[in-house]
Amino acid sequence: MLDTNDEWIITRTGIEQRHLATPAQAVSDLAARAAGVALKRAGLDASEIDCFVVATVTPDYPFPATAAIVASTLGARDKAAFDMEIGCSGFVYGLSVVSALIRAGVHKRVMLIGADTLSKITDYTDRSTAILFGDGAGAVIVERAAENSFLGGDFGTDGSRPDVLFLPAGGSRRPVDADALNERLTFIKMQGRETFKFAVTKMVESAHVALDQADLDVADIALLIPHQANKRIIDAAAKQLGIPLAKMYVNIQNYGNTSAASIPIALSEAYEHGLVKDGDVIMFVAFGAGLSWGAIAWRWNGVPPPAGHA
Repeated sequence: MLDTNDEWIITRTGIEQRHLATPAQAVSDLAARAAGVALKRAGLDASEIDCFVVATVTPDYPFPATAAIVASTLGARDKAAFDMEIGCSGFVYGLSVVSALIRAGVHKRVMLIGADTLSKITDYTDRSTAILFGDGAGAVIVERAAENSFLGGDFGTDGSRPDVLFLPAGGSRRPVDADALNERLTFIKMQGRETFKFAVTKMVESAHVALDQADLDVADIALLIPHQANKRIIDAAAKQLGIPLAKMYVNIQNYGNTSAASIPIALSEAYEHGLVKDGDVIMFVAFGAGLSWGAIAWRWNGVPPPAGHA
């Protein structure tokens, strides 16, 4: 398909495989499956969720909200539901929003889903992007507790250069027309070098701000779960943060860049393998289109991992 090979891709990105939705699958299908697993693990019914939030840049439709479709698919009626569009930073931004809703007393229990089908907007004639992106979904349930798990956070954007990482056509600035299709403007465009430099710098800076807000040090982090965009970015950020790779959860080799889904997928796997324990400080850090970035220091106060995992 492209002028490349396994060795070239793995050396530059760390990606060994990706998963793609079928042509008939929409992002709500993946999101509902992830949400169903989260409900089962929590021992809850969808009707017990007060609000559904989906972070995605590949919604089923421009409107209505994909979150509303997911809630309906799960059998939840008359519930609040909305989407968030901030690219690969979506889950981290979403976690701050749903935590605030709960702290404010608006909702008791919120489902947050990061889901994207980037294969639908990837140009498979463009080697610089086609090797990176995959599809997936991950979900968490956040609920009111006696002790606050949100310890500190940092979030920001720089919208002065949207062309560094964007989808040129499909919005109000450039609606889809015959010219846009012919020019392949309905696919992701990215300036790789600028994205790389921005990502490392902002992930490190944001993590430090979140830790300072929480009055914590890097040594207090039990597990750091970064956005899975490029293994080189993750390695460079770990080096600058001074955190051992053993404390970084990395699964990019199995999924590629799944945008807003990458952190909740990684969290789910870390949970399955018993790597998150009650009281642990977990750091979530991401960057993405916008350009956007964010980090959260979070104290794990969830259900124990499934039996059978070390």
